[in-house]
Amino acid sequence: MEWDVVEVHTESPLTLSVRFADGTKGQVRFEQSHLTGVFAPLKDPDMFARVRIDHGALTWPGDVDLAPDAMYDAIKAHGEWVLR
Repeated sequence: MEWDVVEVHTESPLTLSVRFADGTKGQVRFEQSHLTGVFAPLKDPDMFARVRIDHGALTWPGDVDLAPDAMYDAIKAHGEWVLR
């Protein structure tokens, strides 16, 4: 799928750089206010840096993941996806 993530890099403690299968590139930024519930472990910079790609989606240990289609739509439109 065009929205499959094929590359990810940690840019800062709460920012990721991603590239999709169709070549689209952008950033995913987490705001502190979004780091609650299942996302709370990502407050730890070491945990945040453990991001991986699994079947085109970004994942972290503990079954934390992000929907690649929503991420793709936001990055395609704005160059970034800000999770507030």
